[in-house]
Amino acid sequence: MAILVFLECRDSEVKHSSHEAVSEARRLADQGLGGGQVVAVLVAPAAAAAKAAQAGHYGADQVLHAAHDAFANYLPDIFAGAVVDAQKKAGATHVFFSASAMGKDLAPRVAARLDAGLASDCTHLDVEGGRLVATRPVYAGKAIQKVGWKSAVALASLRPKVFALTEHRPGKDAPVESLAGSFDPSAAKVVTTGTSAATSGPADLTEADIIVSGGRGLKGPENFHLIESLAQALGATVGASRAVVDAGWRPHGEQVGQTGKTVSPKLYVAIGISGAIQHLAGMSSSRTIVAINKDADAPIFKVANYGIVGDAFEIVPAFIEEVKKLR
Repeated sequence: MAILVFLECRDSEVKHSSHEAVSEARRLADQGLGGGQVVAVLVAPAAAAAKAAQAGHYGADQVLHAAHDAFANYLPDIFAGAVVDAQKKAGATHVFFSASAMGKDLAPRVAARLDAGLASDCTHLDVEGGRLVATRPVYAGKAIQKVGWKSAVALASLRPKVFALTEHRPGKDAPVESLAGSFDPSAAKVVTTGTSAATSGPADLTEADIIVSGGRGLKGPENFHLIESLAQALGATVGASRAVVDAGWRPHGEQVGQTGKTVSPKLYVAIGISGAIQHLAGMSSSRTIVAINKDADAPIFKVANYGIVGDAFEIVPAFIEEVKKLR
């Protein structure tokens, strides 16, 4: 018995959100879930094994590694098969994923193969009566749902930046064991032909600690330099509302919201964003929200910790100057 955690890897580096999932699995395992064992599964080239061993720092007892050079790119059906094999090998009663773009695609595929229930985009997990209970937002974040599982195996995807990243075993690497199986990349039904890295900031939106987002209140793409300048001053990543992306002002990779990326940074600064339901669903779990908008009745102020009613073209330059003074 064990809790199995999928390690998402890019360029031989395991994503922080996967380590968060391992850390949470360790916390739950220490309460007796999954027989107290945490096993991680890695589907990546052989070179990633050394970094994957660091999952032990966050509480993994073992890493099962399906290795192939072709696994540098995401192959949905092949990856799903590898995770299912790892679940069987570990005898896992629970399988966790990060609710990243890859995790949101992979988790349902694994759930279908295991005929198991999946709770997606969870913001809290707990053990009640010896069973796992998940908390997750529904209806675009307007309600919170608590769910359990009827299936023998329980799957959950965890919202990035929500669960504490704790080094349960500092400096202790986990042993990495080869996962044998029929992982033939040539049999893949879906193939990744290439990827392009986002250039919106120092970190991916889903893993950024600080995000500065702009909306239609900026009046045009030529004014987004204000967002970029403030983001640079704060060491933040640039985000955008759906309306801005749909208008072609910014790339889709910067979109925050229900149809974009769900984020939970330590600080979220919304500038010229009114706060449509789909946008709030993607950022309302941020720890601190600062909103700048000239409309005092904008919905964004209902979720903001701090709000400034005024002209962004006057406020943001002053904001930037004050940040630079502090730095």
